Amino acid sequence: VQLQASGGGLVQAGGSLRLSCVASGRTFGAYIMGWFRQAPGKEREFVARIRWSGDGPYYQDSVKGRFTISIDNTKNTVNLQMNSLKPEDTAVYYCAAKLITSASYPYWGQGTQVTVSS
Repeated sequence: VQLQASGGGLVQAGGSLRLSCVASGRTFGAYIMGWFRQAPGKEREFVARIRWSGDGPYYQDSVKGRFTISIDNTKNTVNLQMNSLKPEDTAVYYCAAKLITSASYPYWGQGTQVTVSS
C-alpha cells in the first residue's frame, strides 16, 4: 500500500485548505481511510476516518462541523476539506489506511504541513 498526501500550506485563521491522499497498491474496498495530525511537541492524534465505500465518516470533536472527509473513487483519493481553520489546527497531517477488521493503522503516508496563522 502506498499513500501520497498533498495539499498542505500556510493559511490565515478562518481560511480553508483541502488535503488529498492518493492510495495505490491494492483494492481498498475493505479499508478504512483516516487522517491524523501531529502538532509540535504533541503526540499524533486522530482527526477523521471514513470507509472506502464512503460510509461512516467520523470526526474528532474539535473538527466536527469544520472538516469533511470524503472518498473520490475515480481518483483513488481520500480528501479532507478543512474550513474555518484555527491556529490550533497547525500540524503535520498524515493519511493512513487499515483493513476494516484491524485495530490499528499499518499503512501511513508522508505528512503534509498545515500552518494556520492568527
